Amino acid sequence: MGPFVPDPITDQLNLVLALLLGMGFGYVLEQAGFSSTRRLAGVFYGYDFTVLRVFFTAAVTAMSGVLLLSWAGLLDIRLIFVNPLWLRPALAGGAIMGLGFILGGYCPGTGVCAAAIGKVDALFFLGGGLLGVLLFGELFPLYARFYTATALGPVTVFQALHLSPGLFAFLMIAAAVGAFAATTWIERRVAPERAPSLAFRKGPHLAAGAGLLALGALLVFLPDYRTRLARKVSAPAYVAAHPATVMTADELAFRILDQEPELRILDLRPPADYARTPLPGSVNLALADLFGREWAPALAQRRVKKVLVAGDEAEERTAFLLARELGFENFAVLQGGFPAFRSTILEPAAYVPQDNRWDADVRAFRADAQVRLQKMIADNKAPAVKAPKKEKAVQGGC
Repeated sequence: MGPFVPDPITDQLNLVLALLLGMGFGYVLEQAGFSSTRRLAGVFYGYDFTVLRVFFTAAVTAMSGVLLLSWAGLLDIRLIFVNPLWLRPALAGGAIMGLGFILGGYCPGTGVCAAAIGKVDALFFLGGGLLGVLLFGELFPLYARFYTATALGPVTVFQALHLSPGLFAFLMIAAAVGAFAATTWIERRVAPERAPSLAFRKGPHLAAGAGLLALGALLVFLPDYRTRLARKVSAPAYVAAHPATVMTADELAFRILDQEPELRILDLRPPADYARTPLPGSVNLALADLFGREWAPALAQRRVKKVLVAGDEAEERTAFLLARELGFENFAVLQGGFPAFRSTILEPAAYVPQDNRWDADVRAFRADAQVRLQKMIADNKAPAVKAPKKEKAVQGGC
C-alpha cells in the first residue's frame, strides 16, 4: 500500500540512506545548538528548554505525518518497526542515560555531533560511552536475567493505554502545547534576560498552538485508510452500484477437478475452519492481507481468475469490492459462500431436478465431484499453493 518503503530499497541501499540521513541529522543538531553542553544542560536547570521543544516538535510532526499518510493510503503502518519493550531494563537504562546526560551534558547523538566539530569534552564523553559499552558486554552474565525481564513485546503507548491512535495523538499535541507554554513561563523567570523564549512573538505562537490543537482534534476523527475504504465498500448504495462477478459451486468444482492453471482460490475463512476443509490449490488469507505488499504480486495477475471463498457471500463481496478499489482485477465470489459449496458438492442433499435436459449430467457430475474432492481434501490438508512470505516491519530509529 502506497509508495513509501518501496521494494527497490535493499538492505545495502538502506545503509547508504542511513549514512546520508545521519549526516543530515547531525547537521540539524549542530545548527539547532545541540553541540553545546550549556544548551543541553539548560533543560535540567530551567534556563533553556530548546531541546524539549525540538523533541516535542519532532514527535508531533512525525506522529501527525504518519497518521495523515496512513489515512491517505500512502503508508502501511504495519511496516513500521516497533522495538520490543522490556519494562524494568528500559527504566533502569533510561535512568542511567539521564544521569549521564546531566553529568556529561550530551546524549549519544549530540555527543557525536559535538565531537565531529572538534569539541574535546565531547571526545571524552564518547570515550566514556565506548568504555561503558565494553564493560556492559564483559559483565553481561551478571545481569542477563534482569536484561530480559518483564518482556512486553512490541507494544505502543496508545495500545497500552487502550486508546485510538488519533486520540493519543491529540493528547500528545495538547501535552506539547502545554509544555511549550509552561517552559516559556519557567525560562523567563529563571533567566529573565537571556531566555530563548524572549525572542518568541506572542501572536504567531498562539496561532500555531491553536492550529496544532485543531490538527489533533482532526486526527481523533480521522479514520485510517483501511477503515475508510471498508466503510466505502460496505455502503448499501455502493454495493448496489457495483455488482460482483459470481461463480457457482458447480463451476468452481469443475475448474478444480480440471486442474485449471489460471485459477487461484483465496479462502477468507478463519484458519481453524480452513484447516479442516482446505480446497485444493487454495490459500488462506485474511481480509486485511489484501492491503499488504506481500500479496500484491499474486493478486495483480490479470490472467489468473481469483475466486474469493468465505463463510458467507457478503464477506466475499466486501473483499471483492476492496480488491477492485485497490486496483486488482479478474475476481469472482463463490455464490452462497463455502456453506453453499459444502451443501452442493462436498455433502450434497438429494438432488432437486430443474426440469431440463441437463439434470442427469448435473446429478452425475456432483456425485463424481463429491468423491474426488473429498479425497483430494483428505490427501492434502495443507494449502497446495505456498503462501508468500510475510513481510517484516522495516527496522530503524534511534
